[in-house]
Amino acid sequence: MRATLRWAHSDLRTHRGEALFLVLATAGIVVSLLLATALFGYATNPWQRVFAQARGAHVWLHTDAAADTGALTALDGVESVAGPYPAVSVTVASRGSRASVELRGSPPEPPSVGRPLLASGRWLDPAVPDGVVLESRLARALLAQPGDRLTLPGTARRLTVVGVADSAEPRYRPGEQPGLVWALPSAVPDPGGQVIGLRLTDPDDTGYAVQRAVTVLGAGSIGEVSTWQQARAEAQGDNRLLGQVLGLFGLGALIAAGFAVHGAIGTRIRGHLRDISVLKAIGFTPGQVVRVFLLQHLAYALLGAVAAAALTEALGGRTPGRLGDAVGVWQGLPGHTAALVAVPVGAVLFIGATTGLAAWRAGRVPPVPVPRPAAPPGGRLSGPARRALGVRVPPALVLGWHEAFTRRPRSLGTVARLALPLLLIVVAMSAWTTLDRFHSSPERMGLPAALTVRSDTGPGAPGTRALLERDPQVAAAYPGVEVAALVPGQTATIALRGLGTRAEPYPYTLAEGRPARGPDEAVAGQGLLDLLDVEVGDWVRMTVGDRPQVLHLVGRSIEPDNAGRVVSTSLDTLRENDPGLRPTLHQVRLEPGADPHRVADRLAAAGRGHLDVHTVANPADGLSPLRGVVLGLIAVLALIGLIELLTAIGGTVREGERDLLALKAIGLSPRQITAITVTATGCTALAAVLAATALGLPLAHWLIDAQGRSSGIGAGIAQGPSPGLLLLLGAAAVLGASALAALPASRAARRRLADTLTAVA
Repeated sequence: MRATLRWAHSDLRTHRGEALFLVLATAGIVVSLLLATALFGYATNPWQRVFAQARGAHVWLHTDAAADTGALTALDGVESVAGPYPAVSVTVASRGSRASVELRGSPPEPPSVGRPLLASGRWLDPAVPDGVVLESRLARALLAQPGDRLTLPGTARRLTVVGVADSAEPRYRPGEQPGLVWALPSAVPDPGGQVIGLRLTDPDDTGYAVQRAVTVLGAGSIGEVSTWQQARAEAQGDNRLLGQVLGLFGLGALIAAGFAVHGAIGTRIRGHLRDISVLKAIGFTPGQVVRVFLLQHLAYALLGAVAAAALTEALGGRTPGRLGDAVGVWQGLPGHTAALVAVPVGAVLFIGATTGLAAWRAGRVPPVPVPRPAAPPGGRLSGPARRALGVRVPPALVLGWHEAFTRRPRSLGTVARLALPLLLIVVAMSAWTTLDRFHSSPERMGLPAALTVRSDTGPGAPGTRALLERDPQVAAAYPGVEVAALVPGQTATIALRGLGTRAEPYPYTLAEGRPARGPDEAVAGQGLLDLLDVEVGDWVRMTVGDRPQVLHLVGRSIEPDNAGRVVSTSLDTLRENDPGLRPTLHQVRLEPGADPHRVADRLAAAGRGHLDVHTVANPADGLSPLRGVVLGLIAVLALIGLIELLTAIGGTVREGERDLLALKAIGLSPRQITAITVTATGCTALAAVLAATALGLPLAHWLIDAQGRSSGIGAGIAQGPSPGLLLLLGAAAVLGASALAALPASRAARRRLADTLTAVA
């Protein structure tokens, strides 16, 4: 054991830099995997906790006021019912902010199903007839807290906030999903409809339960249907995507680190064949030789993993932003300790497995050194190389290229190990570029409009449009309407939009097909195509109230809203089915360079309190922490690539030692001999960069588009890095590799003749 430790200590002193890089890379990998675990827990747990404590309803039905909902309690599979509650859509304002809300009449006693969980303040009290409780996200948007007063623009009514509560229903999203306000039934004097919640005995039967409820009430009575799956997916949102990105890159980096360690040990074994033979000759068993390498690299990995776990546990909750919140919540979950132990242990075991495979070769080294062949297989110069020397190409370039690719299996292995971290860097750069494109060119990512405007009792639709287009930075204002429509089978509702007219069509971003120009033509998001199991070119039938609507899908649009469950056509097409239809909103497209927030403020002021103006939500806004994550992952991958690069340089220098005498004998100077090694390293790095780029770009497009399809946005959003950025990455890799190889190659080229003879022997 003592001799084993002395050998390990000697090897550590010789390869201190490589050991440090391995520890840092392992720490980075484990941190990314732990953060991914935290984000997955954070994405699911808060909503799940609220749903369980509130005994949330699995289905919420918005019906007209005349619907007889009493029969729903007798449906098979319905455990209990919440409501019906009277409800009306209004606009509230507080501290200069406005929001569209659903004012829902609720009893003084919190209901047993779908019970809001108070976060601050108290529940409704008949002693405060104008008191309301706000959903927590709505309260944050309005900067409201218990004791504040809300106004209803266009009326003299005032509401008093008595509490703020969490709910498992879909949360407030400006311009997309109205907020939820609970009030006493007396505060909802003229309800436009009613809301009823169904808690089911089997949540997996949600679709069937919706179908039966619609059959009992009649399709014409249903305004909107929301389910617990939709609410959960909306609550998880970007946190789950961040967790997937961290987990994917963390696992990729772990595999790259394992291969890098495997290559490093293999190269070291080839360079120490004589030393290993001596160890066996003096009594070391094959198992002891294997343990030398295995325990040494396990110690490096264990040190990095423990440091990563300690840092994540101590400092993770203090990280600003969503990552810190995620770690803070994760640390309070029941499975936190198990994950904190399992993730580092799994990483160490994986690195140990790859180390063991490489170290096993060391145990097979014979006690008597086998003489090396005079020339390795394929060591002769190829015909093109000899011709290049004949036309006065510098010998260093020719011999360096030859040395890099003489031993093809070994050379290909080196290129593959170096290309893997570079490939992941290309994928990370593609993710960064895609996020940037959402901000720099939103019109190409399904966001042609920057503002959504709704009017209340102010000017009518024609007057509103003229008012909007008078602003010098407004390029166009498209009138439109959005309604909930029942899908075939009546198991869910989708968003049916009519935007623009045939004379002035709305500029949808199409990924497939063509724009909707003719009668009954429409485009749809990926989420709708998946929900209905249809393709571009099919006809679909949906129901709006008691009116059927049949549309021909001629294209697929990139649709970031409503999980892609959107079918869009022109306002003229919807008017053919309902001549009395009037626009309820305007989508506003701005001039290039205009600031949406400043324009929104100007338009709201011009509307004199009658316009509800919101900026269109950009899905990339919620992914801002991903930029820091990508930078951290690139740093970890660069460390892994550096480990493999140092290994390749060491192997090239050692393999070239026996050629020094021959190179010096033919008249090459130490500088030319150094250039051979530098060229060989640069060629290896160049081959890795080309392979990483050729494979990384298609892989990045496939991964990003696959995520787009699964989220409902649809494929077609992936953007690769610019050629200049890829060229910069390649130049940095090749020049960095050449610079790293220069010093050891120079030292080897200037070795004394006696040292060279010893190496050859």
